[in-house]
Amino acid sequence: MPALSIEPSPKAPSRSLGYVVFLATIVAISGFLLGFNTAVINGVLVFLRAEFTLSNTSTEIATSAILLGCLFGAAGASLIGDRLGRRKSLLLAAVLFVASTLLCALAQSVTAFSVGRLAGGLAIGLSSVLTPVYITEIAPARNRGTLVSMNQMAIVIGILAAYLVDWALAGTGPRNWRWMVGLADIPAIVLVFGLLGVPESPRWLVGHGQREEGRKVLARLFGSAEADGKLLQLEPASGDAQGAWKDVFAARMRRPLTVALGLAILCQITGVNAVLYYGSILISEHLPGQTANTALFASVLIGLANLISTLLAMRFLDRWGRRPMLLTACGGMAISLAILVFTFGNPNAPVAVILGSIMSYTAFFAFAMGPVPWVVISEIFPTSIRGRAASLATSVLWTGTLLVTFTFLSMIRALGVSGTFAIYGILSAISFVFVWKMVPETRGKSLEEIQQSWEK
Repeated sequence: MPALSIEPSPKAPSRSLGYVVFLATIVAISGFLLGFNTAVINGVLVFLRAEFTLSNTSTEIATSAILLGCLFGAAGASLIGDRLGRRKSLLLAAVLFVASTLLCALAQSVTAFSVGRLAGGLAIGLSSVLTPVYITEIAPARNRGTLVSMNQMAIVIGILAAYLVDWALAGTGPRNWRWMVGLADIPAIVLVFGLLGVPESPRWLVGHGQREEGRKVLARLFGSAEADGKLLQLEPASGDAQGAWKDVFAARMRRPLTVALGLAILCQITGVNAVLYYGSILISEHLPGQTANTALFASVLIGLANLISTLLAMRFLDRWGRRPMLLTACGGMAISLAILVFTFGNPNAPVAVILGSIMSYTAFFAFAMGPVPWVVISEIFPTSIRGRAASLATSVLWTGTLLVTFTFLSMIRALGVSGTFAIYGILSAISFVFVWKMVPETRGKSLEEIQQSWEK
């Protein structure tokens, strides 16, 4: 399905591009697991709260444990990815996915469940940094945005799959949440075996002195005729593969670092995960006449809006460019949240209008604020520091996610639904201004051209 929106580059034979798409699809299974494992809690919470008699604080802890793991996993991703390589690090994350899912599904207490979620978060944090980096390092420049956004596509498919599983199993008994969580082991095992056949990133190989091996991978990716030319491009860009943290914070990296960290935090503190993780509680407890079953069905509709908008994003990302899509998304999110604030504050507002504004907000997020930050973060840094910089930016991203997830129910209690979403709406407007002032256009540029642009 994603391959339909990818146009072969004149410099990349279609057969080689097909191989790149195949590799991107394999590693993007980690994105599916990210989406499924984080979003499945939306339905699990309804039954977990009943089985373990959870308070709001305990609910926030059980939900947020995975995000704390994501933060730690992302923070360590650069060290692991630079030393072991992209492929072996992703394989480590895949094995951790399998083990953590089993721990959650078999948990006999909310503490054990939270520990399993924490371990799963480590896998997500590691893979969320290295999957976009790996795809970026194997993709042709003309198709890079679409290929990297395959990871975001996998995330939203995982989110939708989690909602569908939650809804399908909602009436099967009070311990149904164990099956909701445990089904994630199927794609996790597929990822483990899929990664066994994936080659290492050629940029990592060349940067670590494995020139001939890097050339072999380049020949498989772009064809033998292009391999030598690509190799000559990579060698000066990868010459300092062991770039230090001081290089990340060097003066010449100040602007790309500001762009990466700004997008990372703003795409999360605008609040989308409050809807994705707590949607069933929000709808069942704050909209009149809604049950857990109807709330889970509403979550499926939100997941569909998320998926459709991400499909549109993949189609237009390498045509429209990063900036226009980000500006459209931020503006649309701010308007949708303004409508949501007004309707939640009006007791006579139709439920369909409230749900529609939530779906619109989610769709605008998915159109750009979901996929584009991952693309930009993975492409604006030199090879020598890409792992470290992406790790830092992704850690900031997960910090924003953790902040929203750990405070949402408390904010609802203190400010009400309208007050809470008003804050998210203001932050969406701020995001618009940030993109307008700070984010450059990188569409169609090679990684080496982007690197050189910061030096002008």
